[in-house]
Amino acid sequence: MQKIAILTLTFKASGAVEAYRAVGFDGAQASVRGQKVLGVSGRDVLAGSYSDADAAGTTIVRCGGAFSKGDSLIVDAQGRAVKATGLIALKAGATTVTSVNANGAAILEGADLPEYVFADALEDGQLDRVSEVLLRR
Repeated sequence: MQKIAILTLTFKASGAVEAYRAVGFDGAQASVRGQKVLGVSGRDVLAGSYSDADAAGTTIVRCGGAFSKGDSLIVDAQGRAVKATGLIALKAGATTVTSVNANGAAILEGADLPEYVFADALEDGQLDRVSEVLLRR
């Protein structure tokens, strides 16, 4: 299995991070489904230690479920890659819309969507296996 990381960032682990898991901007292993992440750690990291995370290019990630080559990926609550659901957050009634055609019950809100797509699958993935992915920025 190969990886071609073109941007690797140093982080200080604020908790233990398992190999091939996504790391949040706080230095902790990703723990919220769909959270925004810094990158993927290629090794086990102890709390308080410095390590690196692949942030651009391709990398190897632990799979949290089955997905197919080309699928958009988010992290699960254990920092593993899972297929994105494509959900978008909507909030009704926050902005008045005057167009008859556009006067729906909801609008898009916020800077970040509830699912941060961090990668695209370069090969099929299976639960608890590792797979190569193309990181997004």
